[in-house]
Amino acid sequence: MDGQVHPELAAELTGQGHRVGHDTVAALLKAEGFSLQGTSRTTEGARHPDRNARFHYINDQVSEFTAAGAPVISVDTKKKEVLGNYAVAGREWHRAGQPVRVRAHDFPEKGAQKAVPYGIYDLNADAGWVSVGCDADTAAFAVTTLRRWWNGEGRHRYPGARRLLITADAGGSNGYRVPAWKKHLADFARAANLEVTVCHFPPGTSK
Repeated sequence: MDGQVHPELAAELTGQGHRVGHDTVAALLKAEGFSLQGTSRTTEGARHPDRNARFHYINDQVSEFTAAGAPVISVDTKKKEVLGNYAVAGREWHRAGQPVRVRAHDFPEKGAQKAVPYGIYDLNADAGWVSVGCDADTAAFAVTTLRRWWNGEGRHRYPGARRLLITADAGGSNGYRVPAWKKHLADFARAANLEVTVCHFPPGTSK
């Protein structure tokens, strides 16, 4: 148990006329079934009345495109990482006693660049494509990643495609309120000779 919590509780009880030590408080808490708990992401805000209908619509669109052999992709910006020798989760194979040396503190230096991974997942092929930038999460970068995927894989995998369905979350560089996303996407559609349909998931949706 947290040694900082028990003295605070003991002091509060003592101030109310109940003299007790923090060891006793710890024992009582344990006996009553208490333990330190982290937070749990369960409480959600108000839901849009058409939220469920929107999911059904997106599913119908995906089924229609897939049945027609047209490409369906999901796009999203993944977790940004500060560039440099900072500690990150995960492990690598190294000789015993030779760990990867990183900074003692995780505070980024002033002006440190961040890696911005933007991912594309091809539902039909069950394959992903990731571009990593080091500037910012912009609509131009998002569509540039889409263009690179299409020229590098998409048009070869779907040579006869005339339509493309994109599913995306409601915010970020590919949000439905971002004019630059729509503009760059329209430029891509004309250049690729594709009819592009975008279905945005409801706000607060994690894909």
